Amino acid sequence: MRKHHLLGAILLCGGLFSCSSEVIQQANYEIIPLPQEIKISTGNFVLNDRTSIVYPKGNDEMQQNANLLATYIRQMSGKKLKVIDEQITSNVITLTTGLNTDNAEAYQLKVTPDNIIIRGASEAGTFYGIQTLRKSLPATNKGDISLPGVEINDYPRFSYRGVHLDVSRHFFPIDSIKRFIDMMALHNINRLHWHLTDDQGWRIEIKKRPELTTIGSKRSATVIGHNSGEYDDVPYSGFYTQDEAKDIVRYAQERHITVIPEIDLPGHMQAALAAYPELGCTGGPYEVWKMWGVSEDVLCAGNDKTLLFIEDVLSEMVDIFPSEYIHVGGDECPKIRWEKCPKCQARIKELRLKADKNHTAEQELQSYIINYAEQFLNGKGRRIIGWEEILEGGLAPNATVMSWRGIEGGIEAVKHKHDAIMTPSLFLYFDYYQTMDTDNEPPAIGGYVPLEKVYSYKPVPQTLTSEEAKYIVGVQANLWTEYIPTYSQVEYMELPRMAALSEVQWTMPEKKDYADFLKRLPGLITIYDLNYYNYAKHIFQVKSQYIPDTKANILNVVLSTIDNAPIYYTLDGNEPTAGSNVYTDTLRINQSCTLKAITIRPNGTSTVLKEEVKFNKATMKPVTMLQPINEKYKFEGKNTLIDGLAGSRNYRTGRWIAFYQNDLEAVIDLQQETPISKAWVRTYAEIGEEILDLRELSVAISNDGKGYKEIKSEVYPVASKEDRNGIYTHELSFDTVQAHYVKIIARPEYDIPTWHWGKGRPAFIFVDEIGLE
Repeated sequence: MRKHHLLGAILLCGGLFSCSSEVIQQANYEIIPLPQEIKISTGNFVLNDRTSIVYPKGNDEMQQNANLLATYIRQMSGKKLKVIDEQITSNVITLTTGLNTDNAEAYQLKVTPDNIIIRGASEAGTFYGIQTLRKSLPATNKGDISLPGVEINDYPRFSYRGVHLDVSRHFFPIDSIKRFIDMMALHNINRLHWHLTDDQGWRIEIKKRPELTTIGSKRSATVIGHNSGEYDDVPYSGFYTQDEAKDIVRYAQERHITVIPEIDLPGHMQAALAAYPELGCTGGPYEVWKMWGVSEDVLCAGNDKTLLFIEDVLSEMVDIFPSEYIHVGGDECPKIRWEKCPKCQARIKELRLKADKNHTAEQELQSYIINYAEQFLNGKGRRIIGWEEILEGGLAPNATVMSWRGIEGGIEAVKHKHDAIMTPSLFLYFDYYQTMDTDNEPPAIGGYVPLEKVYSYKPVPQTLTSEEAKYIVGVQANLWTEYIPTYSQVEYMELPRMAALSEVQWTMPEKKDYADFLKRLPGLITIYDLNYYNYAKHIFQVKSQYIPDTKANILNVVLSTIDNAPIYYTLDGNEPTAGSNVYTDTLRINQSCTLKAITIRPNGTSTVLKEEVKFNKATMKPVTMLQPINEKYKFEGKNTLIDGLAGSRNYRTGRWIAFYQNDLEAVIDLQQETPISKAWVRTYAEIGEEILDLRELSVAISNDGKGYKEIKSEVYPVASKEDRNGIYTHELSFDTVQAHYVKIIARPEYDIPTWHWGKGRPAFIFVDEIGLE
């Protein structure tokens, strides 16, 4: 981690900021998240060793704010300022409340030559003004700091600004959780969604149910890799006592952060069943789950003991956590056991639950369990949040919905006048990879959520009316930790994506601009370095953009760096050096090559960008789609098939496009009659996610683009349990023919086989390239 610290620090000192101690350093109010209004005025305030911090006498929260500000200033400047409750008017930073606004977290930061005044609508508002002041300061341990006169009027866009941390799959000690909370405070994030229980471990002490931690917090081993079937045989355990959890709550409250605990029910409960097997439909025996995924063993919804268990657990959660919300999960609860369980079927009969066109009786039974938990918590003055599956079977009366599978759950919730928190996996799952170069990354669950994609997220769907949009109360990013065994890796997955998240949560959309965000990011990274945060460095590497030009039959390649550092490249596969070609403008590639590029800064050389570009007769030729690309996985669209770029074993990177409930049917215009004797497509299979391989491939040719003659086809076997995930190339060879237009038809599996959990449903196919030779 020290190496990473030096990288960022030297980078910033070497190019983006002056680190000279001979001149007075100046504050910069262009921070992250960007304030709503910054009005520069005349004069400067000079922060020096004699500056004091003043808070209102008798206000303990503001005293805590003042102490934190003193800590931040000392970290940034080395200055140890006095914190007092006396009334002085010059050379002072005054913290106060009383700002007249409807937004409780709003603040005004005003800098004049005599003083700095941070006035919040509440103590929390003042705290966010403190964060703005902190982030505006340059990092220097010598000399005074000049702050230009300014009036900043600021407030958050969303009241719920959350991050989620899973401590069930992997456990992190108290000091790490506090460090995580400090990271949240830096980014103006005010809700910690603490995922405390799951199939793989129960992490919170429940005094009335001691076996939850004596048994449920311990698993005998952990699966190696992505459910490989091999285990490490290393016992794994850990939980928080109630006193430790209360300490975390206090620590978070001091930073105006609310901790929202999650007890995931009625599914994701195998660790609890290991402790209390009588709560399961089969009676066990159960063990704390050693693998990842979703266990079919869930709480028995027909057992009265289950209801008592829910009451026991939630009663103690209410005592530990003062948050308005308690999260009750409700996600990924298989109904397989309930369908066969006499008690569950008796409960369905007792409640007169019946299937309808939208829901099964078992889904309505889950709604009964969620309603029971909600009524119990409502009786204690609390409200519930649930994952969007709580919509199935009918929504509990006062529930707030977390929409994670997309935006549809959030839309449905607000249509029923329920609050929704948007946390879609395609934009805000931080356990997904943040680069395409997955071979050089720590293991992750999959997916692809780079910094720019996080920043691009728009939380309020355009289909909502202005009245409906009011029910979108917040935005949250989630970190599941199946593949994150250390806290250092938690930081790596969070940062700097948390910076992009903070601007989505805080800043009004019309003020957001990704290029401007990147210019402001190094200032925040200065603070990452001061705290030795283990942030990802991809933003300092060479960035590439590939733009097919099917008229000129070339691939345009645009290279860039965050700070306009010089880029050196080669196209012959050799390693680039300072003596290589210097990038000045768009590269125009018209043949196969290996692109490699680096940037060189005073502190050293970046990681090498490497890209294989492979041309065939279809590459960079016009392509027409006769059947649609699936909208969810459309990415850059049809040109993905002819851009000469291969996808990796990660289908969400944008290098693959998907087809669902229709064939891939594409016509390649070779622009003149051309001899061909082979056609091929590259596909990707991820069987567990309903992405199966092709069932049929055919090729047809035409010279006028109207009448086509099929020249070769092949049918492939139905997918079997023995098939493996991975990348496949399907080739059709034939006698040489002359063709102007070539039609490729790839048929997916329209009926997933009975051995698969998605049996009877249509499967996806993913394709990254079409080739002709």
